[in-house]
Amino acid sequence: MATIRPFRGVRYNPEKIPDLSTVVSQPHDRVRHGLQDRYYDLSPYNIARIIKGKKYADDGEQNNPYTRALDAYRFWLRDGILVREGAPALYVLRQTFALPDGSTRTRQALIAALELARFDEGIVLPHERTLAKSMTDRLNLLHATAANFGCVFTLYPGDGSNELLNTAIERHPPSELRELFENEVHQQFWAVTDPDAIAAVTEAMAPRRNLIIADGHHRYETGLQYQDEMRAKHPEAPTNAGFNYLLVALVSMNDPGLVILPTHRLIRSRGTMTGAQVLEKARDYFEVTPVADRAALEAVLRAGQGSHPRPFFGFHDGTSAVLTLRDPTIMERLLPDHTPDWRMLDVAVVHELFIERMLGISKEAVSQNGQVDFLRNPQMGYDAVARGEADFFLVMNPTRIEQVQACSAAGERMPQKSTDFYPKMISGLVALPVGVDERL
Repeated sequence: MATIRPFRGVRYNPEKIPDLSTVVSQPHDRVRHGLQDRYYDLSPYNIARIIKGKKYADDGEQNNPYTRALDAYRFWLRDGILVREGAPALYVLRQTFALPDGSTRTRQALIAALELARFDEGIVLPHERTLAKSMTDRLNLLHATAANFGCVFTLYPGDGSNELLNTAIERHPPSELRELFENEVHQQFWAVTDPDAIAAVTEAMAPRRNLIIADGHHRYETGLQYQDEMRAKHPEAPTNAGFNYLLVALVSMNDPGLVILPTHRLIRSRGTMTGAQVLEKARDYFEVTPVADRAALEAVLRAGQGSHPRPFFGFHDGTSAVLTLRDPTIMERLLPDHTPDWRMLDVAVVHELFIERMLGISKEAVSQNGQVDFLRNPQMGYDAVARGEADFFLVMNPTRIEQVQACSAAGERMPQKSTDFYPKMISGLVALPVGVDERL
């Protein structure tokens, strides 16, 4: 069963921080490409100073991004920039945004403390692979601060919680804000302290299983590792000790605002093959269909979303083509240990067949040596190829939620960056203390 608890969150004091837009940020792994400096410039109290602290040449054991994060956390609490909720609460985040077709969606999340569960228990399931480097970074921050500052974005089956929460929040005005990077998203945030509403929501969530981590795999696995360490150090601690819980944002899989964007692949072959050579080699595995230009390429991809019978993706090196897997049994022969659902993912075909076997770029190289970049904005990929900064750009369709569910249920982890849930769960709205003396 999924055990959620209200908690006395640590939040920005509205008397000191009247506009939350100045202090929230993207999740730590999205704070890149100069975004860190922009957050720092917004406010001396921006949450990026804790979750994505700057590194300096003279950093050492006594002075580093994690010690500075702890100092900021302590000082902000001392100075009343951050305050502790007076009573246990659940929190609601409602995000309204426009899609490229002009339609508007709203997605609602329940923010709560979730009792940690091992993946083999079937309560919480992963869907993507994690990297050890990111795990170490998050664990260092957790060791230093004993708090969760960002939510693990988690999907749950069924409906119900939104309706229960809506009754509780409709009587209270929300905090309204826009985050710097995804500024087009209108964010509304409420604290729910009504005991009856809290009891109804926790009861409704209790029987649910097969919750799926949408974003935040590293933070969830870090939470498990931290829990193991704390249990070893404090075997007498009760089950409701803070370290047994994790800050999550729970969204129904049926939420009409649940959107997955594609993550494109920008590739540097480092002179091993030209585009013409790549396409010629690709014909061993793919049907290669040249198209006139970018617009034609993207039109073909859009037309096939959710209905194309075989995995397919776009290729661009100045010219454009659509590559469609010629024979699905190729993946079965190469990867017999994976399920059919996993083998028929566009991203699985791209990584296992095109990137690794055709281009000779290993999984380790993908994660470490900069030959493959992952991009949300396709314009950046086309521009990089045009400037000669990269060789090939692979244009992807989004992974579908039913594919995420099927792979997670089968215990399969998708390749890195298989999904980009939009918008992101912003950091800085509320923090969950998880030290040994905390009780939930």
